[in-house]
Amino acid sequence: ADRYDFITGFLSYGQDRRWKRRLIAFADLRDGDRVLDLACGTGDILFAAIPPARVAVGVDVTFRMLQLARERRADARAALVTGDMIALPIASARFTVVTVGYGLRNVPDLDEALREIHRVLVPRGRLLSLDFNRPSNAIVRVAYLTYLTIVGSLLGFALHGDPDTYRYIPESIRKYPGARGVAQR
Repeated sequence: ADRYDFITGFLSYGQDRRWKRRLIAFADLRDGDRVLDLACGTGDILFAAIPPARVAVGVDVTFRMLQLARERRADARAALVTGDMIALPIASARFTVVTVGYGLRNVPDLDEALREIHRVLVPRGRLLSLDFNRPSNAIVRVAYLTYLTIVGSLLGFALHGDPDTYRYIPESIRKYPGARGVAQR
């Protein structure tokens, strides 16, 4: 958790912050929106949603991530909750917008997570997901996954003494159905 922001920035060449700003712009948030940010991590997307959102709740399965988010920014309009996106501790039809940054790719049961998201969204609510995608071009895909494997292994060894620490990233991308697959589901 303590190195999450560094790793995300490093692997994305610093683009992750720009991507998160674009996600918030796409959300077209309004004054009355109630935002649920799943896999909220250290709160980048959550805190960018307020204002204009009236209420924002961040959920993450890792308590340390939420501690870091609280340390970064205390905001009475943002609640932080430890929870799992496949069993959300939230009442049905509660949020107008659900955002997920780098979370759907890592969830153990994508279909169950999508059912839970649907459950907590109001009718005609909006889901916005930001994630790494698997390139459709085979040559680009091999280069991309090789880059993530090699750099992730080097970072894992340098930061944790374990080259397998970040091996889940390219593996999760290989298994992830991608943006189109998620949209179809």
